[in-house]
Amino acid sequence: MTVLVIGGGLAQAPIPWSMWYRRPLEAFWLAQGLNPHPIRLVRPPVRKLTAVARLGQKLFYDPRLSASGRMSCATCHSPAHAFGPPDGAAVARGGPALKTPGVRAVPSLRYLYRQPIFSIGPDFAAGENDRGPTLSQQAQQATRHIRVRKTARSPRAAAANWVPEGGLFWDGRADTLQQQASGPLFNPAEMDAGTPARVALLLEHSGYAEDFRRLFGAGIFGDPRQVVAEATFALARYQIESSAFHPFTSKFDAWLAGKARFDRAELQGYLAFNDPDKGNCAACHLDRPTRDGLPPLFTDFQYEALGVPRNPDIPANRDPHYYDLGLCGPFRTDLRNQAAYCGMFVTPSLRNVATRYVFFHNGVFHSLTQVLEWYVNRDLHPSRFYPKDAAGRVVKYDDMPARYRINVDTTDAPFHRHPGDPPALTRAQIRDVIAFLKTLTDGYRPGDADRRRAMPR
Repeated sequence: MTVLVIGGGLAQAPIPWSMWYRRPLEAFWLAQGLNPHPIRLVRPPVRKLTAVARLGQKLFYDPRLSASGRMSCATCHSPAHAFGPPDGAAVARGGPALKTPGVRAVPSLRYLYRQPIFSIGPDFAAGENDRGPTLSQQAQQATRHIRVRKTARSPRAAAANWVPEGGLFWDGRADTLQQQASGPLFNPAEMDAGTPARVALLLEHSGYAEDFRRLFGAGIFGDPRQVVAEATFALARYQIESSAFHPFTSKFDAWLAGKARFDRAELQGYLAFNDPDKGNCAACHLDRPTRDGLPPLFTDFQYEALGVPRNPDIPANRDPHYYDLGLCGPFRTDLRNQAAYCGMFVTPSLRNVATRYVFFHNGVFHSLTQVLEWYVNRDLHPSRFYPKDAAGRVVKYDDMPARYRINVDTTDAPFHRHPGDPPALTRAQIRDVIAFLKTLTDGYRPGDADRRRAMPR
C-alpha cells in the first residue's frame, strides 16, 4: 500500500511501487482516482430515428405477434434492465401459455451493434474474386495453431488465436441483428409466432400496416416471408439507430473522458481487474478504448469453455443425457463434429453486468459475488460448486460430457491455479472488483466531487 500526502491530508492509494518508479505522473493521477490519460470518446451519433427504425420500435414492444398475445421482445429484454432479463429466472418461459421453458439465460441486447460476424481465426482479407475458407476448413486450420495465453497485460496478443469469435446468441449462430430477431419470434419456447403467414396476417391487420405499405410497397402483404424479412429488418434498425441500445453513459465512460473520479474501492477493483496475477479479467473483457476512440465493449468476442456447474433449475437438465454444448449444439449444427469447440460459449460484454440477476449461459449463479467466488475457487475448492459421484469424488465441469472436459480453460489466470495455491483474489478484492463492475452501469450523472477535479488538461 502506498501512502501519499496531498494538500495536507492523507490519501491511501493502492498503486504498485513499480508504477511509481516507471511512470510517476501517471501513478500520481491514478492515485487520485482519475484517468491519467483522458480521451475523447467517439460515441454513436444520437439522431432522430428513421421511419424503418420507428416501425421496429413499435414491433419491439408489441406482444400480439406471440402465440400467447402477452410476450414481446421487451418482455425478456427489459429496457429497465439494460435490455436483459427482468428477473432471476434461469430461463424465460414462452409458448402459447407462457409455460414452455427455454434452455439458456436471456442475454442483453445492449452493445451488440459492433459485434463481428462469426468466424474462426484471424480476419481473412479476401479479394473480390476470392472465396474464404468454410467454417469446417477454418476449424481444421485452427487445430494446427498454438494457442496464445490470454493476459490482461497484453490482451490484444490473443487476437491471433485461431479460436471462434463473433456472432450473436450464446453460440454465435446468427451474424446480424436481423437474423437474430427471427430466432425468438419463431422459437416454440419464446414468442412462438407460428408461421410467416400468421405473422404477416397479424401485421396486415395491425395499427401500423400502412407503415409497411409505405415503406416496402403496396403489395408487401402478398409475400409473407418478405413481410417477416422486413419486420426483422426494422427490429434490427431500431437496435442499431436507437441510443438506448448503446448509450455509453456509465461512470467508467465518464472516467475515461476525465469527467469522473473512482473512489477507493472502485480504483482497487479496476487495478485487480487489469492485474494479470489477480483478476486478469481484462484478458477477455477488454477495457481499453480502440485506437480510433471507440469506447470499449468489455469483450473480445471470443468463445471459452469455462466449465460452469450444471443448473438444476433448467427443466431440460432433468434429463441426465441432455447437455448444452454451445458451439456444438443443440441449436447450432454446423460445428457439431468439431469436438474441440464443444462446451464453448461467447464471452459477453460486462457493461451493465451489475443489473443482471442471472449469470453465464445457464443462469447458474445469481450474484456477482457468486460469480467471482467461483472464478477464484473453481479449481482450488471444486467441492463448493460441483457434485460428487457414487465414490465420493468431485465431478468437476459436470455440465459437459466427460470427453469434452479437456476443452475447459485451465491455462489462463485465474484458472491456472491448483488446490493448495492461494486464491487469485481475496474476498476484499472480490468486493472491490464488484465495486468497479458497478461503474459499468449506464445512467451515471457526474456529481460535484467529479467536477472539482484539479487535473490539468
